[in-house]
Amino acid sequence: MKKKGYNAFALIYRPGAQTACEDLARAIAFLHENAEKLQIDMTDYSLWGGSAGARMAAWIGSYGTAYFGEKEYPAPAAVIMQYTGLSQVTGMEPPTYACVGTSDGIASYRSMENYISQIQQNGQNTKIEVFKGLSHGFGLGEGTVAEGWIDRAISFWEDNMNALDKR
Repeated sequence: MKKKGYNAFALIYRPGAQTACEDLARAIAFLHENAEKLQIDMTDYSLWGGSAGARMAAWIGSYGTAYFGEKEYPAPAAVIMQYTGLSQVTGMEPPTYACVGTSDGIASYRSMENYISQIQQNGQNTKIEVFKGLSHGFGLGEGTVAEGWIDRAISFWEDNMNALDKR
């Protein structure tokens, strides 16, 4: 991310879906409130996550920070998610990129395809990449069929910057 000129922050969160999302909402609030001091730009930020982190990113993207106890901050320009079993679609999803492997025993690629298809049917921009033979937790995918997914995800995010202003 840094090579592309973007800041990235990793979140250590408490266990449990609700508390994890509260922690993510608080982190987003902190970054917005301290953007000038941190010398970062929160315009058109994105949320990234894998597995449980992908669900957190998706839920914050769909429900917003106020739903999880913070004041309302702008929605992300995109959610980038890897290998999650999330299936609940609210109709409020931001542009969403997903990737998963066909040999994932935790997050079915078919479930992710269905999730992305539903978001797309609601009129939102989406993209999914399904990588043959990969299992859960392939990370950056270096040396695998997924190599380069992060660059394509960044391009997806960039394509959706300012899209919220156009709605």
